[in-house]
Amino acid sequence: MKIINCLGLSLTLLAGLSFGARADSFRTDINPALIYYQAFLLEPSLPQADRDYLFTNSWRIPLPDRAVTLISGYTKSNVRLWGRAAAQTPPCDWGIDFTPGPETWLPHLAYCKRVAQVSRLLAMRDLQDGDGAGARDLLLSALNAGRNASRDGTMIAMLVQIAIERIMVATVAENFQHFSPQTLQQLEDGFDAAPVRATVASTLTMERFSSGHWLHERIQEMQKAHPGDEAAVMNELQQVVQEVDYENETNYWQKLTNSAGGTVAGVIKMTDESVAFAQELAPILILPHGEFENRFDQFSQEVQKSGDYIMIDSLDAWSNSKRKEFTAQVELAMLRAGIEYKLHGEAGLKSVSDPCGNGPFSCERFIFQGTDRGFALKSTFVPSASPQNGHAAEYGFQINPAHVPVTMIFVEKDGPAFNVVGTHAGEPLTP
Repeated sequence: MKIINCLGLSLTLLAGLSFGARADSFRTDINPALIYYQAFLLEPSLPQADRDYLFTNSWRIPLPDRAVTLISGYTKSNVRLWGRAAAQTPPCDWGIDFTPGPETWLPHLAYCKRVAQVSRLLAMRDLQDGDGAGARDLLLSALNAGRNASRDGTMIAMLVQIAIERIMVATVAENFQHFSPQTLQQLEDGFDAAPVRATVASTLTMERFSSGHWLHERIQEMQKAHPGDEAAVMNELQQVVQEVDYENETNYWQKLTNSAGGTVAGVIKMTDESVAFAQELAPILILPHGEFENRFDQFSQEVQKSGDYIMIDSLDAWSNSKRKEFTAQVELAMLRAGIEYKLHGEAGLKSVSDPCGNGPFSCERFIFQGTDRGFALKSTFVPSASPQNGHAAEYGFQINPAHVPVTMIFVEKDGPAFNVVGTHAGEPLTP
């Protein structure tokens, strides 16, 4: 125990006394992932009941004493390392070996999301104590962790990035009145300086590898192990496919083999077709809102007609992820627009365009229970998620049957809590 404590103390001292430590007071040439891993190792070991208390409740300022006490346990060790990781200049390489294909473990993602959850609560604590600069540094360090989390190139990592961005944006909006104009400008500048975002398009290479390309290589290995024995190859292939969690789809193997005509050659043909379809998909994924939906619908019809189940099964994932990306782009632009409106009035608001619209966001005062609580920005974009998307709720996206456009409320006056973003923006906050 003494050795562990000494290690934690040493790392803390190396990290500097605060997020504001001079850049030349510690090395900045280290792979950020190494520092994040150190921080993960130093995360406090809280009982599950305390974790549930901290991370399953919808907190607002003022935080209760118990929450402040629990969250403060993060401040002297791993939190400072987040700031150091954000200051590193090399690209973030998590050292993930993707040879296992879809069975590859990505343990860093849950920890990166925890960075955002903890940072949100610590930022609220700092704002509660009047420390806007501390809150600013926490939020920007968490944003950097989110962007760096996506560097493995997978779709799920990109979704975690989006989830973290949404946590940071919502934290600023719901605590808008607690930030000074200077700090708001610094937040905007910090968001601009953060690492480049991963996109849905940027995940195509890795997702293609972990699906059709990976499966093709495995089949070739099986054929070498069982030359001329079709039944043995199919039996081994079935075991491999059923060991992979395809969104908990228990009949994936049956659908795959039915589409392949029950032959190894049929499965190989689909893997080759999926690579060709991925090449066709690449330019579609970079299209803006409106153009993307129209072209993707045409692409989906082509895939459905082909009968390539590998590609057919991925269609919902691509369309839903793209929809989430549009939502994240809109909310990031809304944050900028809200800050510009606060700092420069109507001219500032109009200086920021809706990335999924034809001009600036609409703006109106927000009245909650008879009291003016701030202002609301609204986009023309409606992120209606597909019911087939199993990860929607997990990453902060609810099914949107009411076709509610993206809205963000910037709170300028304390009072009863309400949702500031999402399909329930403006509704009372439920515990």
